[in-house]
Amino acid sequence: MLDAERIAARILGALPGAEVQIQDSTGTGDHFEARVVSADFAGKTLVQQHKLVYASVQDWLDTGELHALALKTYSPEQWKKLGPR
Repeated sequence: MLDAERIAARILGALPGAEVQIQDSTGTGDHFEARVVSADFAGKTLVQQHKLVYASVQDWLDTGELHALALKTYSPEQWKKLGPR
């Protein structure tokens, strides 16, 4: 079973310096939600941003260990524009 820390570590390995927040959305250890803020996303489309994140966990998706990962991705500039949450 996966946990938020393992997923966050994997994403951080692919996107060093990113701000990563992971939440288990169902409590079953295979459906998660992620918010990732990374300078690597600057100038990239949403699809390109998501591909960067999914590439870091693709093996888990392929085996079914990770069934779903809902993403919200932002460059630091995009995140700053959203203001306080």
